[in-house]
Amino acid sequence: MEKEFTDRELDRIIEMAWEDRTTFDAIRFQFGISEQETIEIMRREMKPSSFRMWRKRVQGRATKHAKLRTDGVDRFKCSRQKQITGNKISKR
Repeated sequence: MEKEFTDRELDRIIEMAWEDRTTFDAIRFQFGISEQETIEIMRREMKPSSFRMWRKRVQGRATKHAKLRTDGVDRFKCSRQKQITGNKISKR
């Protein structure tokens, strides 16, 4: 059964998926969806080239998987990371 999300929730899921320090576990905790469901949302909501770029970047990335992280990493996103709104990166 596919969950229904508002546009705002979808934007937040996409934003969290793009953030290097936000784990798939954090997305599961906040929205109740698995890593695979997150990937399916990203595939559905993004342009094919953007999806391929994202998948290549996050596949095997230690910071996207809580079990692969080093002990000192406990934040969801970098303090220097730009805010993403409406699926576009905002200028500071």
